[in-house]
Amino acid sequence: MRLLIALLSSFLILHSSFSAQPNLVLFLADDLGYGDLGCFGHPIIKSPNLDAFAKQGVRLTQCYSGSAVCSPSRSALLTGRTPHRNGVYTWIAEGAEVHLRTSENTLPELLKRAGYTTCHSGKWHLNGLFNNPAQPQPGDHGYDWWMATQNNAGPSHENPNNFARNGQPVGPMQGYSAPLVVTEAVTWLKEKRDASKPFFLAVWTHEPHYPIKSDPKFKALYPDLTDDIQREHHANVTQMDHAFGMLMHALDEQKLTDNTFVFFTSDNGPEGDGIKSPGRGSSGGLRGRKRDVHEGGIRVPGLARWPGKIKPATTSDIPVTGSDIFPTMLGIAGVESPKDRTLDGVNMLPALTGTTTKLERPQPLFWRLHMAPNMKIAMRVDDWKILANAELTEFELYNLKDDPKETADLKDKESKRFHELQGRLIEHNKTINAEGPDWWQRLSPNGGGDPNKAAGKKKKKKADE
Repeated sequence: MRLLIALLSSFLILHSSFSAQPNLVLFLADDLGYGDLGCFGHPIIKSPNLDAFAKQGVRLTQCYSGSAVCSPSRSALLTGRTPHRNGVYTWIAEGAEVHLRTSENTLPELLKRAGYTTCHSGKWHLNGLFNNPAQPQPGDHGYDWWMATQNNAGPSHENPNNFARNGQPVGPMQGYSAPLVVTEAVTWLKEKRDASKPFFLAVWTHEPHYPIKSDPKFKALYPDLTDDIQREHHANVTQMDHAFGMLMHALDEQKLTDNTFVFFTSDNGPEGDGIKSPGRGSSGGLRGRKRDVHEGGIRVPGLARWPGKIKPATTSDIPVTGSDIFPTMLGIAGVESPKDRTLDGVNMLPALTGTTTKLERPQPLFWRLHMAPNMKIAMRVDDWKILANAELTEFELYNLKDDPKETADLKDKESKRFHELQGRLIEHNKTINAEGPDWWQRLSPNGGGDPNKAAGKKKKKKADE
């Protein structure tokens, strides 16, 4: 009898602790530029839901993605590790060998062990063999429930037919990608999840990644635009914003808002050149765009809300990055970060709450783009950013506080600082190369790899240890 009472008491304590843990939502847009939202200064694009959300929490003016392209950026979010360290070194083509390995500790996996129920809805793009047991799928990385695509919604955002749900093809769907993805997430919240547990929900939209397709009702909001390509893009951002609003409304409706930490960001900068098709997104005047480690390719919108913890209508200019999501959400959940591997991210909650003016980083902010022809490396320490080519023979140096648009190369004028950062960059890149798998050396640099080398034939055990 005593044993039964003790077990019941332990269960009640455990259940109580789970119930007290905050819920966590990670909402990720695709190819959304730093200047693509009203709350980040866009003069035309309508983003009423995200603009309202910004007033409810903190707007991050120096928020970075983990990479200048999609797959590596996503791997950094889930592991807290820079992409060449976790292996997802570039965008992953269908059939490629590259994938997020099960040897990595992922955010949903660790949260699930701590009592969270977990869901992913939307783009995945962390393996080449999607919905194929030869490579890990979302469920192998800790998700209880998932609906996803390998990369883009196909044939477009309208009526996609390439989603899989929990390993089973969904078939043709009616509607537009972002609202469909959020509808799945809301259905899970209301009907599928274990409501006795806290939850982690990842919603990764395809919008505004090309090829895009927007609901006519959103295109109708831009009657003065004569360029239909521009109208389609701007409507696509509004479509994503509408879907975000659907999710926030569902949290309100389920009375979950007050105990839910929500983080919104993008996987990289905008597509194209901003003038010709495709790609009418805005870098906010920053240099570079997607596939470039200058600021326009990696600085992205960042918004966070946690009622009672993050002050409404605040702004932070402290640099944060995608790999910070991992230790931040673990910290909020009361889960210890792994000690058996190098983490590149840090808990950014003090920056979000305004309780610090600087985040101490054992590892510097670092980006490495392994994708021809823009194979570049960048590192930021405080206000200084150094860039290099892949061979580490050509360098640039900028002071981002004085020159956020990276117009004045200071490597000659600031020679002492340059040589110090140059040596640090070379050494840091070397340690990362030594830790991650050698896919970036063995496979083609344009990111696809050789589909004939994809898992399916058994590879070296190292690939999935």
